[in-house]
Amino acid sequence: MRPFQSLIVMFLLTTLFLIFLTTLHLEKTHSHRLEQKDLRKPRIIQAAEKHTFNATISPLTKQVSFLSPKPDVVGVSVSSGLTQAIPQNKAYWNRLLYSALGQLDKKELEHHRLWSHCREVNQELLKTNIHDFTSYPSMIQDFLMAMNCKSPPLLVNQPYKCVRSEGGGQTFLLFAIKSRPGNFEQRQAVRETWGREEVFQSGLRVRTLFLLGSPSSDDPDLGALLSFESKTFKDILQWDFNESLLNLTLKMDAFLHWTLKNCPHVSFVFSGDDDVFVNTPALLSYLQSLEPSKAAQLYVGQVISTAGPLRDPKSKYYIPLSFYDGPYPPYIGGGGFVISASLMQQLYSISRVIPFFPIDDVYIAICLKGLGISPESHSGFQTFDISEQDRQNLCVHKGLILIHRRSPRELKKLWRGIHSPLLTC
Repeated sequence: MRPFQSLIVMFLLTTLFLIFLTTLHLEKTHSHRLEQKDLRKPRIIQAAEKHTFNATISPLTKQVSFLSPKPDVVGVSVSSGLTQAIPQNKAYWNRLLYSALGQLDKKELEHHRLWSHCREVNQELLKTNIHDFTSYPSMIQDFLMAMNCKSPPLLVNQPYKCVRSEGGGQTFLLFAIKSRPGNFEQRQAVRETWGREEVFQSGLRVRTLFLLGSPSSDDPDLGALLSFESKTFKDILQWDFNESLLNLTLKMDAFLHWTLKNCPHVSFVFSGDDDVFVNTPALLSYLQSLEPSKAAQLYVGQVISTAGPLRDPKSKYYIPLSFYDGPYPPYIGGGGFVISASLMQQLYSISRVIPFFPIDDVYIAICLKGLGISPESHSGFQTFDISEQDRQNLCVHKGLILIHRRSPRELKKLWRGIHSPLLTC
């Protein structure tokens, strides 16, 4: 029996060895096919899939903490105008700012944690640094918990938005419109009116994107509808963070990063809400009229010159004194403004230094103040609407660039009216 048993063992070993060789060959073939598939992908997609991560182990928690690549702050210098405008005092945000500026001077800026691990923040740290943290509204507490969280993952992307189409030139103006997942009617009204993608006079190409976060768990699941909308119109960008007022700063920062990667040759970017009315031909005419030096450093809209934090806890713009103490620099209302695309890289780089602020239009102004850029006021931007007696006057609207706010029905009516051949102004 022993020779027979030995024969069986030899047979089994040989079979296992052949299975191993077959498996190895299949894995190599599969790997080779994947590599070939990757090679056939457009370069823009290949680049999007390449990431370099560093990992460290905390000596206290023994947990692995993944860190993102070092922030691109090479060559960033902060204007003295920022420190003159924002006092150095005991408020938490003020302390964070001056700490970051000190680290920048010493070239010791810390890495930012990756999104998936970022919210693992020690609440005790916040309670230690903000004595009345527990009295803050939950929305501000939530903002603070994720204040250092940057580079959220994209759920819906449009990587080819600014790729030149046949017969079309570079994108001159990119509309970046802040919207909420459920605001389909507003988005459709914009698509049919001022945000329509086309080539205007002198070959100026306009592109449109709607910037979305994710609905909360209490909201209806709109994933399937948004997927259909995105495939139909190819103008939806959606990130994996909760859609909320205090996350608009994060939304703008994520869009900055997206634009630098996917739309590097655009000339101007409009940032605004989905309930504004924009006179696109008037805006393009204004941008074309600019001198090159002015066009390169443009930050224009309706300027709020003297403003400060609202201390009423009932206000949606409430800012606790222990969080921020000081005035706001002059800023442009977030309903709609235009910025030179040539400033985007600098703006993104300095946002790696200056801590996030809960109010997005104030934060943009703080960052640009750090770059030495002041907001420019233009009477054609009416972020806070026009006088009531002029709201039905088409000739008044025809002479303006932006008005806030209008319903989808009003947007369509205004757009038809100011383009009517019957209108005489």
